[in-house]
Amino acid sequence: MDIAKCLTLIDLLCAREFPTAHGRTEHGESGPGYHLAALRTSGDFWEDDGTGRQETAAQYEADRDGLTERLTSRWGPPQRFSLRSALARAMEGEALGEPWAELSEHVPDVHLWRAPGPDRWVALGVSHKAEELPFQLLGIVTETDPP
Repeated sequence: MDIAKCLTLIDLLCAREFPTAHGRTEHGESGPGYHLAALRTSGDFWEDDGTGRQETAAQYEADRDGLTERLTSRWGPPQRFSLRSALARAMEGEALGEPWAELSEHVPDVHLWRAPGPDRWVALGVSHKAEELPFQLLGIVTETDPP
């Protein structure tokens, strides 16, 4: 993982205006009040016996932690924020704001900072939507408060 490129992308997302409609971008997806970028994506696990998936999960968490160290030097220690209760609330019918509703479906927790400047949250999370699908290290910038 190239930490410098990840930090540059996070800075770009922090500076970029939010769109008025949902859509794909060159870095991921954006919508009213948020940007979500895949900082790194693994291969899939269709042929995996489980060991590759476990090693990849550990590596992606280590990558997130390495990037967390760099952002901590900028903004201080992150909040470690679980999205499990947000998923439970969404499944019970509560309307959660984006990007939190979508993230809660495949990201168990995030490292979260309140970025200086305009009211924006910055989060890092490891996404894994299903056993066969790739892992992603996600960078999220949003003006929507966490649920």
